[in-house]
Amino acid sequence: MQTERIRQNLLRPLTPEDIDKFQRQGWTPVAIEWERKIPGTEPVQAQPPVVEDPPFGLRVGSDCLTLEENPQEKEILTTMMELIIQDGPYSSIAQELNRRGFVTRQGSKWSPVAVFEMLPRLIEAGPKILSTEEWHQRRQQLLQQRPGLPV
Repeated sequence: MQTERIRQNLLRPLTPEDIDKFQRQGWTPVAIEWERKIPGTEPVQAQPPVVEDPPFGLRVGSDCLTLEENPQEKEILTTMMELIIQDGPYSSIAQELNRRGFVTRQGSKWSPVAVFEMLPRLIEAGPKILSTEEWHQRRQQLLQQRPGLPV
């Protein structure tokens, strides 16, 4: 037989009439939670919640519980990876990203510093990027354009 449970937050003290009413409806109390103020203590200040953006290349999923791929940011990461492998300086990588119309999350143009700051994320996301079919196709194109490139 299935059971049903509800939790009821009390706005006032529980009375015997309240208990009788629920018991007439078939409910049986299974737990009671008590609380009281501790004399001489100050209320604890709640810590502000930690708010972080999802890692670059990901976004909050439609279920608001998981992360999913952000296609535009993934394309930026893949392009950065490609340009880094071609051994370009950060300034030329930033220029190429801007030429292709990519912008940072803040909507600004890419700078050498912004590209440099993405390196930890590229290291983290690199294995996944490098194992995709899309990367294998890009790799072949790179090798055709620049034979001997360590891709």
